[in-house]
Amino acid sequence: MVPVFLDESLALLSRTPAVLEALLRDLPEAWVSATEGPDTWSPYDVVGHLIHAEKADWMERLAIILEHGPEKPFAAFDREAQFQQARLPLGTLLDEFRALRAGNLAQLRELRLTDAQLALQGTHPAFGLVTARQLLATWTAHDMAHLLQISRVMAKRYKHEVGPWAAYLSVMK
Repeated sequence: MVPVFLDESLALLSRTPAVLEALLRDLPEAWVSATEGPDTWSPYDVVGHLIHAEKADWMERLAIILEHGPEKPFAAFDREAQFQQARLPLGTLLDEFRALRAGNLAQLRELRLTDAQLALQGTHPAFGLVTARQLLATWTAHDMAHLLQISRVMAKRYKHEVGPWAAYLSVMK
């Protein structure tokens, strides 16, 4: 039986690619390249970041926890690796993210993790001991944080256009 926590996380994690697809595919470039100013990320940048995390973070770190426990620390994660990649069309990135996420979730389901396995620990380079449960919860919250970020950045494109209604829109603050 899949722990309820894991079932809930999988329900959300499996939806992120479709949410990004619905929100971003085939939008004018102004929407997907918008930022909140210098040194902030556009929706395009966020998708690149999510791809890198699918390749180098969640499942890789879970495997370390399950195979080595706290004895083998996680490698540092480059949170801005997306800026080192070639600039591909957003549609290509969305397709890649969908495929990577589907593969990672299939692999996660195949593990049939138990509550005991979710309690296993690994060593994070900055935080020290963390559990598999915390890692998977962070993966889930990370998706939500970046969906919120994308929505906020896009809404703020119209900060001046909404005129006085900005006072009623908390996203404009």
